[in-house]
Amino acid sequence: MNSEQTGNPVAAAGDDTLAFRRLGPAEILDSIEALGFVTDGRLLALNSYENRVYQVGIEEESPIVAKYYRPGRWSDAAILEEHAFARELAAADVPVVPPMEIGGRTLHHVEPFRVAVFPRHGGHAAELDDPKLLRQIGRLTARLHNCGERIPFEHRPTIDIAGFGASSRRFLLEEAFIPAELETSYETLTGDLLARAEHCFAAAGDARRIRLHGDLHPSNLLVRDDRVHIVDLDDARMGPAVQDLWMFLSGDRPEQTPQLAELLTGYTEFRPFEARELRLIEALRTLRIMHYAAWLARRWEDPAFRQAFPWFNTQRYWGEHILALREQAALMDEEPLVWTQPW
Repeated sequence: MNSEQTGNPVAAAGDDTLAFRRLGPAEILDSIEALGFVTDGRLLALNSYENRVYQVGIEEESPIVAKYYRPGRWSDAAILEEHAFARELAAADVPVVPPMEIGGRTLHHVEPFRVAVFPRHGGHAAELDDPKLLRQIGRLTARLHNCGERIPFEHRPTIDIAGFGASSRRFLLEEAFIPAELETSYETLTGDLLARAEHCFAAAGDARRIRLHGDLHPSNLLVRDDRVHIVDLDDARMGPAVQDLWMFLSGDRPEQTPQLAELLTGYTEFRPFEARELRLIEALRTLRIMHYAAWLARRWEDPAFRQAFPWFNTQRYWGEHILALREQAALMDEEPLVWTQPW
């Protein structure tokens, strides 16, 4: 049975890494015209690897953006939760780009693919050296979370140690991606990291899990006319609020502290923030590093990944990966960033 039959968020048989070989220009244009559009033949591939996303020219109208979901990754129910969340946010005037409803539906089946269509929304990447922009991002994230806390996801997983850390570690070891001479070091180190992450989560207490963007970072924001828009809710999951904030922090501790202050100054204009969640930042960063390496490994048979990430799965890559994880071990032992709460 596939994920759509069982209702599980991820397909039991795993993701189809080679599926997009069957998606060419003719198939894209045919599928969009089957939805009632008249295309002008122009196609522009946009930056996406997990799925395939294209800007499609439409006769005498603005172009649209078509997103083809990777077969086997999410169930229909999980994708529809993403769409419903985006539309809920838009209805609350949170600036997101929700899918278009065509024939009463936002998700369309074009075998073997599922496709959603979005209006094109231009903009440029966020420049995080601007304190005013950081405050704006904080306010925007808080408004997103105000919607996110209303109800839980039913068909999407939670960002946690098991899903992002333990499963990533297990996959890389079982599939022999780690070079033999580094395997013992990786296995020992990552086992210790997961234990440290558990300690960080315990120290943070029972942090509330809400619906999140899940992958909120500068590349998933578009700035136009001084207004920030959120894009790509594909990784929306349950998790602690700080998950949608920490990826806007960069540099060393003295650099991150004022960045955090600006983000949370904006955030707390719309909702309170639990300072104890700051204990999760380095644990969440560690889990993301581990998850990212396993994600590349799981997709390594997809030709687009080999072309886009030629440095992956080399001796040098794994050596640097282990070094980065060792640095995370030290960071998880440090005191969390300090935020002086306003009174």
